[in-house]
Amino acid sequence: MDKRNLKGWLYLLPAFLFLVVFMIYPLIDVFIYSFEEGFNFASQSFFGVGTYNYSYILHDPYFLQAVKNTFILVIITVPLSTGIALLISLGLSSIKALRKLFQTVYFLPYVTNTLAVGLVFMILFKPTEYTDGLVNLIISWFGGSTVDFISGPYWAKMFVLCFYTIWVVMPFKILILTSALASVNQDYYNAAKVDGASTFKTFTKITLPMISPSLFYLIITGFIGAFKAYSDAVALFGTNLNTAEMNTIVGYVYDMLYGSSGGYPSFASAAAIILFAIVLTITCINLMVSKKHVHY
Repeated sequence: MDKRNLKGWLYLLPAFLFLVVFMIYPLIDVFIYSFEEGFNFASQSFFGVGTYNYSYILHDPYFLQAVKNTFILVIITVPLSTGIALLISLGLSSIKALRKLFQTVYFLPYVTNTLAVGLVFMILFKPTEYTDGLVNLIISWFGGSTVDFISGPYWAKMFVLCFYTIWVVMPFKILILTSALASVNQDYYNAAKVDGASTFKTFTKITLPMISPSLFYLIITGFIGAFKAYSDAVALFGTNLNTAEMNTIVGYVYDMLYGSSGGYPSFASAAAIILFAIVLTITCINLMVSKKHVHY
């Protein structure tokens, strides 16, 4: 090994040690915990090794509800937030006057505290003894009946959670896509005009391929972020998410460790490993798809 390679490995060593200590070792530890049946954290003892922990959580209605909620959240919010962000970014890129002002306005929700945004959504959607909320007021104008979006039917609560998640993540996506659109070489657009290409063809043949790396990045991070959702649900429905039927997989893991049903690290570890496997599988699928549709 020459000196240049040795220097490179030495520069990488601190980051590698950090990954081993804080990511790889905990992952291996959690994997081991997930097979230790009846693990007691205080005494560091267990009474058997097997797959009972996985069998238990896969038959636990609370876990199945959390999986259902998480998948609905992922399937709805990732495509919608990315698509809406792309439309807004295209609109911002097509204007010159007050562009920076609009970019700042769209980015404000991203730097706002998550719980503060959740409180605002509760005020907008939840009926109280004094008011039915702004959303219900709008619904009543069109002849609809009042709906309790926070404590009411499941579909209403899921709608608010999806809406809230899209609202929170969209500013970051707008920022990334606006930057990607600004980096596209204008010579391609000038050549398309000379050739008489339509706006739609210019978008599909030039814009989309050129910004595909940024879109792919947002889709990957969007899937991972949606699967790790927890604070969004807490901000809207409180900490007792199982009662509200709005728990997520991460929320289930937290409850098994620290919640009212806490004290079961083996069950929490098994649920965490299942979440890891789901995210890894979807990420690998996205990577395979990207080989055909992402142009670097």
